Amino acid sequence: MTDAINPEVLLFASTTSAFLEKEGSLSRLRELHAAGIAFDTGWWRRAAELGWTSLLVPEELGGGSVSGDGVKDLALVAELAGKTVAPGPLHPVSTVLAGLAEAPENHEETIESLVSGEVVASWAVYEPGRSWAPLDPGVTATPTGLGFRLDGVKDRVEAGAESAALLVVANCEGAVRQFLVPTDAVGVRVKTQRSLDLVKSYARVHFDGVEVDASAVVGRPEQTAELISRQSQIAQILQCAEVVGILDAVLKFTIQWGFDRHSFGRPLGSYQVLKHKYADLKIWFEACRAATNAAVAEVADRSPNAEMAISVAKSYVGEYAPRMLQDCIQLHGGIGVTWEHDLHLYLRRVMLDRSMFGTPEDHNLRVYALTAEARSA
Repeated sequence: MTDAINPEVLLFASTTSAFLEKEGSLSRLRELHAAGIAFDTGWWRRAAELGWTSLLVPEELGGGSVSGDGVKDLALVAELAGKTVAPGPLHPVSTVLAGLAEAPENHEETIESLVSGEVVASWAVYEPGRSWAPLDPGVTATPTGLGFRLDGVKDRVEAGAESAALLVVANCEGAVRQFLVPTDAVGVRVKTQRSLDLVKSYARVHFDGVEVDASAVVGRPEQTAELISRQSQIAQILQCAEVVGILDAVLKFTIQWGFDRHSFGRPLGSYQVLKHKYADLKIWFEACRAATNAAVAEVADRSPNAEMAISVAKSYVGEYAPRMLQDCIQLHGGIGVTWEHDLHLYLRRVMLDRSMFGTPEDHNLRVYALTAEARSA
């Protein structure tokens, strides 16, 4: 996803890579897991100083991107972060900023804090026991004399325990609205949930009569569906880009492993059966990257075809990436299934990204629905 013509993008990419290799490495990830920490707040502030948090925010609100296309720059960061399975709240913070940047009224201070890396926020969109349905919230927002009262439960809130605020999707008298709610508000209870990933943390959040004033609302009623769609698109392309980075890294060291190991006096990778497997993996990888790049381009251009492109990418990447990681584990032999090897760190992140913001099955149905809609138009 790097623009080879733009020297500023190349510098941004190289700086980001160097930062991740030094301070977001796999060994650091294991250290954080051993300490029970999702990410280091000081590390996240330094990441914000590199510009990671400003990419979706217009310049008048303190943001800006390297290439002038914040979506593509952000996807580049996600891809590079995937190569080291980096910790940190890049995904939830970016998703929240995608919404606030479109409807900043009353939230300029929060945007500034998020861009600086001083605070973290997350999107509370999932409902307990339910699959991906962002426009069908169970949490209710009841108008009061001074604002709104929120009641209900959200779960699978990434970095929920580390967040200072949550962007909550709620049903307000039959209409879907979003509210920016401080996690220290009276009536908010955050309970950490177990996660497949070693450092990505999630939480279940209870809203028991939480009172917020009218300024907590994000966007106008008629704007909310569009905001949620935009936030969903950003969350989904970040996942796909991260998985592309993971696949790139894993395929490289898996193929290198095959040529470093010898059997009967020749490298394992020189045997035809393994060459065929490497070729299959490379073809699937290039298809994942192409589908992801197409989705990123459509979202960046705010194309009417963005929903279709994203669902195609989420479906293909989610379907093939876990299979490719499993193949790489098999190609490593016995060492591939050990705790000490890094392969399971990558597989955990891939499986998590597969299940969040729509499974391949969900997106297959979405492609079918969008195709039928286009044919009937």
